[in-house]
Amino acid sequence: MRKNKNVLIGVIKNRRDLRLLLKKRWYRIPAGNFPKRMFSHVAFYQPASFGGSGKRIEYYGRVSGVKTVKRVGLLPEESGHPRAQDDYARISFKGIKKLARPVKNIVPRRITFGFTTLKALVSARNIIQLYGVPPTEQIVEKYLKKSGISALKEYPVSDKGRRYRIDLAVFGNRNKVAVECDNIKAHSGRMQEQKDKIKDSFLNRLGWKVVRLKEHEILERPDRCILKVKQAAGDVFSGSKARN
Repeated sequence: MRKNKNVLIGVIKNRRDLRLLLKKRWYRIPAGNFPKRMFSHVAFYQPASFGGSGKRIEYYGRVSGVKTVKRVGLLPEESGHPRAQDDYARISFKGIKKLARPVKNIVPRRITFGFTTLKALVSARNIIQLYGVPPTEQIVEKYLKKSGISALKEYPVSDKGRRYRIDLAVFGNRNKVAVECDNIKAHSGRMQEQKDKIKDSFLNRLGWKVVRLKEHEILERPDRCILKVKQAAGDVFSGSKARN
């Protein structure tokens, strides 16, 4: 089997939908959200709601057909659902296979529809490898450590019901610094730019200095990136103890 075929990454919302997939071998997508790009396989992401088997891809299947069906035709027991009469794409599969090793969402990222290759799917260990996204957080953390700077990964910050995670949190003698590593694929487009600005304003209000490092900077000039962090933090560091 050729391993460069297009694989659509979809999300299985709950265990009921997973049971339907494994037993009846079909998956649904709202017709309005159906991808324009062709694909031969679908891989299924199980979110955190799956508990111990969540935040990973375990199953995938080869597409055998696509048909437009009303939601009520797929789930007749939910005839009262507000979208019961909406059109859905019913994707059928020749069979559902389980990966020899699940692809885990190790550094938590929001998963929506995306594409990868079959070769990447069967060899990847981390979700970011499916999208060809360089491990920029790991690169920056490595260079910070070489410079004697401790950083806390995925550091949670919350206030008044709003919650964010900082890619790398550095606590300097003068300032606490939120280091955000902006990959091209994850941080492009006006909508994402606006989300980043909102996050930056939130962190600034809580006393954080925000340093955003672009992918090309991290890959080409990591030394310059570390200098930016040092300047923002005040050059003297207090170790890795978490602070609020």
